[in-house]
Amino acid sequence: MKLYNTLTGKKEEFTVNGPVTIYSCGPTVYNFFHIGNARPFVTFDLLRRYLKYRGNTVTFVQNFTDVDDKMIRRAAEEGTDIKTVADKYIAEYRIDAEGLGITPADVHPRATEEIDSIIKIVETLIERGYAYESEGDVYFSTRKFQDYGKLSKIDVDDLESGARIEIGEKKRDPLDFTLWKAKKEGEPAWPSPWGEGRPGWHIECSAMSSKYLGEHIDIHCGGADLAFPHHENEIAQSEAAFGAPFARFWLHNGYINVDSKKMSKSLGNFFTVRDAAATYGYDAIRFFLLSAQYRSPVNFTSESLTQAKSALTRLYNCEGNLRFALENPAENAAEYEVEEMISRHRASFCEAMDDDLNTADAIGVLFEYVREANAVLAKNPAPATTKTLLDFYLELSGLLGFVAPKQEASDEDAKIDELVAERTAAKKEKNFARADEIRNELSAMGIVLEDTAQGTKWHRA
Repeated sequence: MKLYNTLTGKKEEFTVNGPVTIYSCGPTVYNFFHIGNARPFVTFDLLRRYLKYRGNTVTFVQNFTDVDDKMIRRAAEEGTDIKTVADKYIAEYRIDAEGLGITPADVHPRATEEIDSIIKIVETLIERGYAYESEGDVYFSTRKFQDYGKLSKIDVDDLESGARIEIGEKKRDPLDFTLWKAKKEGEPAWPSPWGEGRPGWHIECSAMSSKYLGEHIDIHCGGADLAFPHHENEIAQSEAAFGAPFARFWLHNGYINVDSKKMSKSLGNFFTVRDAAATYGYDAIRFFLLSAQYRSPVNFTSESLTQAKSALTRLYNCEGNLRFALENPAENAAEYEVEEMISRHRASFCEAMDDDLNTADAIGVLFEYVREANAVLAKNPAPATTKTLLDFYLELSGLLGFVAPKQEASDEDAKIDELVAERTAAKKEKNFARADEIRNELSAMGIVLEDTAQGTKWHRA
């Protein structure tokens, strides 16, 4: 498998030498997450799924940032504390993540529950001369880390020209960044060797990654907006503290535009996943996010989500047809050889996924398989053949996270089934007038009938 490594700026062979360790930056839990956040969550969920599909053991960690300026402001707005805010929006995150088919991480650490680990790393950085305390704040000495900028390819001298010390900051150099913030009035704080305070944003990920995955990990991933300064600072503080490379591979997904414009609250084109799902459904959002290779920018529009829903309908119809045929085998059904077809599509699917997680081509393989599976289904296959076709469809669609919604049976469904059965009996008795009457009655109810070799199927228009 080849993955594009932001650190080296090229695709590289991803070799596996034991369990794969992945750290993915999670949400700051002060609000519902938006579609821009959803892209890395969905993308790297699929990376984890695929690595496991290929037989690897994977440990996946995704954090919750539950203390920062946004959290503090939201708590003040709601007249509560940051823990209450965090608990609320972590619960909301789980609802949306489940809707999007995102598998929970093996560990979801929270920054406020890892204070001891954070303090330990900050102490190590001070001991090694990479950090210093200043009136209760602790800063990282950026210039002392000689490789600073190696991820984002930003030159320290270029940074210097635009850097400045903000009011209230007590750092020695404008390029230095905060590891620990001294307590301010009305803010949450924890005891530390430098007085009460709270961690900076960047240090939490180094602490949580090293605690749960070790000091050297295989993959660190997140959105392109995190490459600088967040991931750059993670590399500096982690490698300065541990004296070894932090992550082998750095993966970053591309941006999402809305109607060809950058998504922003000021432009009024800011969409939460919850709002978008209310209109289009979670599965359409997941399909849309995976319909392009993850590093490519994508354009979120109502048309793109409508197309995603339509594409999913084609997939779900194939699954429904296969299930129906399996439950209603046709008379004179025959066995067909489909193993070669399945083997060919599995190889094509893996080839696409092995090429830097090319989900666009992988989804194309699934649709090509659906086309060929439908062609076999039209030949009245025996149940064993149908089950083989269905199992492989579920293998690929399940891996991609495209799961047909379950329809709850209703009293109306039972009535429809009775009418369909009566129509089938009428046709056998050559009572075509009654059969037509039933079809018209069902049509008036918004029901579309489809006569197949395995029997009559119905769905709502």
